[in-house]
Amino acid sequence: MSNNLNIASIRNDFPILNEIINGKQLVYFDNAATTQKPRLVLDALSGYYEHYNANIHRGIHHLAEKATSAFELSRRRLQTFLNAEFPEEIIFTYGTTDGINLVASSYGRKFLKEGDEVIISTMEHHSNIVPWQMLCEEKGCILKVIPINDDGELLMDEYEKMLTERTRFVSVVHVSNSLGTINPVKEIIEKAHRVGAKVLLDGAQASSHIHLDVQDLDCDFYSLSLHKIYGPTGMGILYGKKDLLNAMPPYRGGGEMIKEVTFAKTTYNELPYKFEAGTPNIADVVAAKYALDYVDTLGKSNIAAYEHELLTYATEAVSEIEGLRIIGKAKEKVSVLSFVIDGIHHQDIGVLLDQQGIAVRTGHHCTQPLMNRFNISGTSRASFAVYNTFEEIDLLVKGLHKVKKMLG
Repeated sequence: MSNNLNIASIRNDFPILNEIINGKQLVYFDNAATTQKPRLVLDALSGYYEHYNANIHRGIHHLAEKATSAFELSRRRLQTFLNAEFPEEIIFTYGTTDGINLVASSYGRKFLKEGDEVIISTMEHHSNIVPWQMLCEEKGCILKVIPINDDGELLMDEYEKMLTERTRFVSVVHVSNSLGTINPVKEIIEKAHRVGAKVLLDGAQASSHIHLDVQDLDCDFYSLSLHKIYGPTGMGILYGKKDLLNAMPPYRGGGEMIKEVTFAKTTYNELPYKFEAGTPNIADVVAAKYALDYVDTLGKSNIAAYEHELLTYATEAVSEIEGLRIIGKAKEKVSVLSFVIDGIHHQDIGVLLDQQGIAVRTGHHCTQPLMNRFNISGTSRASFAVYNTFEEIDLLVKGLHKVKKMLG
């Protein structure tokens, strides 16, 4: 037992952890890219397809009604997960990227104009850079970037100086996928609101590690992906304040998002359906509820405490390796450990670790501007989840020593 968690029992909930890779039992340290799925979620997926596969909101037969009920139950479950005020503030998307694009395309195109300013940060994922660049190019807006220090923390004094009467939107990552840094988002939101700007948070990494309360944060939008919270791939949510979502035009056109269609004019559906055109990802939405139930059963605070133990242990262990440098040493961070080793390319590290059954992520992690800030082309990243163990970290350290012996 560790922090009220039975890790051996938890590992039994994840069938993929029994996989044999290159003759070794899988050590999965790529959780920042996607977490593995517990049996509960896998059963929910197959259960939908085996017992009540049907399109939703459009049928009166038994299967359609059962599928619709399960689909909307997940919406209410996600409302609780984020502590949103209304269920219709939860918009189903295809993931974090889709949610950010929805806001940039819908809110941005309607409310931003030439000369308006948009603020992002140096540590943003490409999905929270490119949509705003596209919008700024189209509308003639000015994109500003919050700098960071050498530990990978935002320079908040610089952020405050950037805020002007022309600042209309701030979009920042809650937790960095490359560094693990937890940003002071409540302070960011409060200062943005003082100048009348709206704020979106990219919650892709934060959602599996940090307790979320959008009403307490007072963010205007929050986007996340369920596949990083032990749920299925291909679905996520966008939270938005109801009055803002009502004021925004639809993002996509098609079925479900309409009230009435004629060749002369179309009227649009109410929230949340106005933003959910076409047949949605029904099975994965249904299964998402079970992922959140699983997290709640373990207790998010227990998960966070255990992951912090893993991070502390791993940080100390790899720091003993000669020539290894950790990238991202923020005082507040989640269980992400990015590093470089002098004279060894990050991709070679990943390949050699994989030969030992250890899965890590290598490259720029869709944060090329951040890599440029540290004058590196990429890192090797080990990211930990609740099913990982201290023994697996020992294998990682042993593997890195082997890499150094072969290539150093």
